[in-house]
Amino acid sequence: MLDGKRILLIVSGSISAYKALELTRLLRKAGASVTPVLTQGGAHFVTPHALQAIAGEAVHQDLWSLAAEAEIGHIRLARLPDLVVVAPASADLLARMAHGLADDLATTLLLATDRPVLVAPAMNWAMWAHPATRANMAALEARGVRVIGPNTGAMAEAESGPGRLAEPAEMLEAVARLLGAAPPALPAPLAGRHVLVTSGPTQEPIDPVRYITNRSSGRQGHAIAAALAALGARVTLVSGPVALPDPPGVGMARIGTAREMLAACEAALPADAAVCAAAVADWRSAGMAPQKLKKVPGQPLPPLELALNPDILATLSAHPRRPRLVVGFAAETENVVANAVAKRQRKGCDWIVANDVSGDVFGGSRNAVHLVTAGGVEDWPDLPKEEVAAKLAARVAETLAGGAEA
Repeated sequence: MLDGKRILLIVSGSISAYKALELTRLLRKAGASVTPVLTQGGAHFVTPHALQAIAGEAVHQDLWSLAAEAEIGHIRLARLPDLVVVAPASADLLARMAHGLADDLATTLLLATDRPVLVAPAMNWAMWAHPATRANMAALEARGVRVIGPNTGAMAEAESGPGRLAEPAEMLEAVARLLGAAPPALPAPLAGRHVLVTSGPTQEPIDPVRYITNRSSGRQGHAIAAALAALGARVTLVSGPVALPDPPGVGMARIGTAREMLAACEAALPADAAVCAAAVADWRSAGMAPQKLKKVPGQPLPPLELALNPDILATLSAHPRRPRLVVGFAAETENVVANAVAKRQRKGCDWIVANDVSGDVFGGSRNAVHLVTAGGVEDWPDLPKEEVAAKLAARVAETLAGGAEA
């Protein structure tokens, strides 16, 4: 795929520098040669011996090397590759790139090269969000520097947010795209897994014309189904009435009422995971009128007796064929986190994704959620619903792979 391609890999100071070793291995496996450059900060996290052993080439560190500079080594290195990759790219290195500094080998190479450059940022979420970093990134992108990541997730500082280095497989795919090569055939993390997803509202008929429902658009649930399918899962999406296209590669089960949704969910079992994102009506009319209820002047209003609908989340959580991972949603208008924590315990599910729906979340394009697990509460930033879905799908994949506790 990358046969004959030459990559100059700059590894700067970040705890995630260990991923540069796996990236090097993947690049070489794809047929590329890798010339490594290790900054002073990077050498605190990976050793030149390890990087050299995996790259199969000498590691370059010193701008002032007499042997290398006898042949103007930094210029030769700058012109050698087909692509320069900076992974990880620390906040400090990005700042020095943006301001055109050349005070060590890495920055000198980056200033001297005329080849395309791909950076993979990695830093604490607060550093990534800082106006200085945002300005530096804008300047670099305006000059044509390509960017992969950063991803969102747990960090070394026991915090969570955007700033994680992209995964080696993602960086390899980005390299392949930039060099016009076919992306590698990578194993899908959810291949062979079956995930059940519920989405949208339910409609509980009062008479042949009227029904009880809510304002759910189904956009978040459908995005989750699409994100899980993109990771290779076989997805069964049980959806109430929505005005959305079916997600690609997803098996559909269309329902109207809560009882129909429960039946469809049970019919879809067994599943490795269930993500109950639907906004199920808690109540239904105790008895649907066979004819349209008429408004008769001077007559009392017809009585509306309510009955409880089945609790789909609680039923799946206690089911004999319970999925290994059961995820519920909590749409709240007050005390969002406290209510979600109580709901997780009450329903018996593994996770609750909670959000405040007092604004324009229903039908909107963005969501700010809290992920409630047995280990605590993660506050995710306001994101497009598609990014919330991708982030949640990645966590599901990690858990089912055994890399995290439910």
